[in-house]
Amino acid sequence: MTAPALDVFQVIADPSRRQMLHLLSNESMTINALAENFDMSRPAVSKHIKIMYNAGFISITDIGRERYCTLKQDGFNELQDFINYFDKFWTSKLKKLETILNNKVGK
Repeated sequence: MTAPALDVFQVIADPSRRQMLHLLSNESMTINALAENFDMSRPAVSKHIKIMYNAGFISITDIGRERYCTLKQDGFNELQDFINYFDKFWTSKLKKLETILNNKVGK
């Protein structure tokens, strides 16, 4: 089963995937343990997991017959890079506005 390649914003756009990421922020979980938290089929949960895996949000480790999902930083780094870019953009714009307003008040 190949999951569609989504960008990081498409990955986190789905409320079920966001909830899965929140659950995994507490501890690594098996796919079955994750599935128990959702009112969807096991194959549907597996599809969400594959999407998050492909986007770098989770890693999957086989331990015995179980598959454990663990948060991975890669997908989050891409989100943070996007946010940081716009933080710098707005900080720069606000500094320019502050300079303009200070110059007008000073006159």
